[in-house]
Amino acid sequence: MVPLPAETLPGGAAGHGADGLELDASTRIDADPEAAGTEAWLRAELGAATGLPLPPGRGEDARLRLTVDPDAGLGPEGYRLIADDEGAVVVGHDPAGVFYGAQTLRQLLPAAAYRRSPLGGRVWRLPSVRITDRPRFGWRGCMLDVARHFMPKHGVLRFIDLMAMHKLNVLHLHLTDDQGWRVEIRRYPRLTEVGAWRRESQVGAGTPKSFDGRPHGGFYTQEDIREIVAYAAARHITVVPEVDVPGHSQAAIAAYPELGEGEPVEVGREWGIIETVLNTTDATIAFYRDVFDEIMELFPSGYICVGGDECPKVQWRASETAQARIAEEGLGDEDGLQSWFIRRFDAYFASKGRRLLGWDEILEGGLAEGATVLSWRGTKGGIAAAQAGHDVVMCPTATSYLDYRQSDGPDEPIPVGTLLTVADVYGSEPVPPELAEQGAEHVLGAQVNIWTEHMDSPRTVDFMAFPRLSAFAEVAWSSHERSFEEFLPRLEAHLERLDAVGVEYRPLDGPHPWQRRPGVQGRP
Repeated sequence: MVPLPAETLPGGAAGHGADGLELDASTRIDADPEAAGTEAWLRAELGAATGLPLPPGRGEDARLRLTVDPDAGLGPEGYRLIADDEGAVVVGHDPAGVFYGAQTLRQLLPAAAYRRSPLGGRVWRLPSVRITDRPRFGWRGCMLDVARHFMPKHGVLRFIDLMAMHKLNVLHLHLTDDQGWRVEIRRYPRLTEVGAWRRESQVGAGTPKSFDGRPHGGFYTQEDIREIVAYAAARHITVVPEVDVPGHSQAAIAAYPELGEGEPVEVGREWGIIETVLNTTDATIAFYRDVFDEIMELFPSGYICVGGDECPKVQWRASETAQARIAEEGLGDEDGLQSWFIRRFDAYFASKGRRLLGWDEILEGGLAEGATVLSWRGTKGGIAAAQAGHDVVMCPTATSYLDYRQSDGPDEPIPVGTLLTVADVYGSEPVPPELAEQGAEHVLGAQVNIWTEHMDSPRTVDFMAFPRLSAFAEVAWSSHERSFEEFLPRLEAHLERLDAVGVEYRPLDGPHPWQRRPGVQGRP
């Protein structure tokens, strides 16, 4: 199983046989009202794969039972799964725990349980087993960048299912950047009319830069977002939106030039850090308050991410308005100005009952009081924030950036960044040793980040994400001492499930021929 449960023992309930439970046309499901969502999910998923009706049952009539019991001593999101020849029961501390127990139940069946139609000629048997399980971290996340390359809604919903399959519970959705604005804001329609489209895209990371000459774009309507959020919530996944300020904002400035510091610009078509930044006028602050008001209506998440990373100060140094703001607020320098900008939204979110989330550059110039830090430039920022009493999510580039090359071989498509293998991801430790004595309690958890500059389709996202995302899922969920040698056979079996789902993952021995990009340069 992936991720590995905390405790797995052979045999089910005392006094019952060890043959396990065969699912057949007479198998019924009974569920508490609190577990009704998981009952519907399990019937739909297993019903599609097995062809079994799995109708509702009550009491002795049901062989599969789903129940919520907060007094079972399991802890948040924890569950117990007991299967024997009499039946199978999943007890969860809460509805999420029941859902994760059902995910484990599915893994106990053959990999064909992940297909969308029955193949015939199969016996569906749950082994006799007793499993007790709970997550190590409450934040088990994945950041998906839909700004650089737009992922259509059905691709996002599919990705949510893949996250749920791995017991991940936070989808950090990167919605805006220099190269595209992907969410409808009704008060400012040009954000998508103009900002959602670019005339071409850079190909690879070579010098000189090359471009594909092909327009690219797309955005989610507010109804699309509500659907995505509801679909994720039904799978116990929180969607955390990211709208970048004050850097990574060229698409917004292309739509509304008055937000910028310089001449009008087009939506970005190049990758990398771009010097175009927002100005710091009251009008720009008010504009983004309006934007975040609509974002908060769409996303019930307790966290709203403002980015705050990679904000060049070149334009601010030359800007009269920026320098006047520094002087009148007594900010000292441009780092202080960025901190001032972020603090405006920290206070605003707090007034709405939300918390600000940002990349670790928000530490520069002083951290906003209620901010939570995404530690990506190594672990130093996360350590400093945690020791100062701020919550952190660990996602350092060395172990968490799934856009990084998967081998040093010549067949990797558009290889960028440092080497990050499945083993590297699996061997990562979210809690730095520096926090062992003070600050570990502020590590909410960990996430991996999928930046899509070089992923122009869901197929390439599959290739870069899997199976490394499967390895990360165990890092974030399981508490056991990890050994890659022990994990590898379980991962190889898990790949059969990914095959059944249709995930175009990178094979462990290297890319398929059609997954390569010969002639397209990457970068160190």
